[in-house]
Amino acid sequence: MSTSTVTPTAPADRPADDGTPARGSRRRSESSPLARLASHGLLTVAGLIALFPVAWLVFLSLGPDKDDYLRPGGIWGKMTLDNYTFILQNTNFFDWLKSSLIVSLGTTVIGVLVAATTGYAVSRMRFPGYRKFMWVLLLTQMFPVAVLMVPMYQILSDLRLIDSYLGLVLVYCSTAVPYCAWLMKGYFDTIPFEIDEAGRVDGLTPFGTFARLILPLAKPGLAVAAFYSFITAFGEVAFATTFMLDDEKYTLAVGLQSFVSEHDAQRNLMAATAVLIAIPVSAFFYLVQKNLVTGLTAGGTKG
Repeated sequence: MSTSTVTPTAPADRPADDGTPARGSRRRSESSPLARLASHGLLTVAGLIALFPVAWLVFLSLGPDKDDYLRPGGIWGKMTLDNYTFILQNTNFFDWLKSSLIVSLGTTVIGVLVAATTGYAVSRMRFPGYRKFMWVLLLTQMFPVAVLMVPMYQILSDLRLIDSYLGLVLVYCSTAVPYCAWLMKGYFDTIPFEIDEAGRVDGLTPFGTFARLILPLAKPGLAVAAFYSFITAFGEVAFATTFMLDDEKYTLAVGLQSFVSEHDAQRNLMAATAVLIAIPVSAFFYLVQKNLVTGLTAGGTKG
C-alpha cells in the first residue's frame, strides 16, 4: 500500500517566504487605481473651482463696456486692453499703489517684529499672568470693526495721526499682531529649549539668543506672519476709508470704490483694477511661499 504526501500550498493572499508579496496582494499604504483616479479627479475639480473666479474676473476685465458682465458671451469678439490703459493713464492708480505698499510693508515689518518678540517672550519666559496675556490678545479679535472705529478715530485724532500712513499702520497692527503672536508662540514652542541654553553658555544675552539663534530657525513661522500681516493691510477698506482723507493717500482697496457711484458702476474698470491689485499680493506670496506650508503646520505640534 503506497502513501503519498500532499504539500500544502500557501494561500493566495499570504506573502512568499522571500518577502515578496503574493500575486494579487496590495500593500496597505497603496491605493487602488480607481481610488487614485477618484482623488485626482476630485483635486482637479477643486482646482478648477478655485481658479474659476480669477479667470472670470480677468475675462470681464477685457470687455470694453461696463455692462458686458450682463452679456459675457459678447466679450469674445471685442476683447481689448483699453480698460488697463485707462486705469494706468487716467486714474491715481500709482498713488494708490504707493500708499498700499507703504501701509502694507509698514504693517508687515512692525507687526512681525512685535508678534515675534511677544510670542518668544510668552513661549520662553514665565512671568506673572503670561497665560492671561495671550487670552487677552485673543479677546481683542472678538470686537467688530464698527465698535472699534470710533475709539480708534479718537485716539488717532488726539495723536494727530489722522490722514497719515503711520496712523493706519498702527491700526492694522492692532488687528494683525494678536493672531500673529499666537502663531509665533506656537512655532517657538517647537524649537528646543536647549538652543536657548546653548546661547547663554556662549555668553549671548536673551535678545542676542533670540536674534542670532531662534529667528533663523523660525523663518517659516515668520513667513506666515508676514503674509498674514501684508494681506490684512493690503485689502482692508473700512479703516482706510475712515482714517485717510486725502485722495492721493487712498489705498488700492479704497481707490477701487471710486468706480462705483450712487447711480452707476463701471464694472469693467473695477475688474481691470482688481486684476492689477492682485499682482503685488501674488508677488509677495511667491516670495514667501517656500516657507508657508512649513510655517502653517509646524506650530500645530510640539517636539
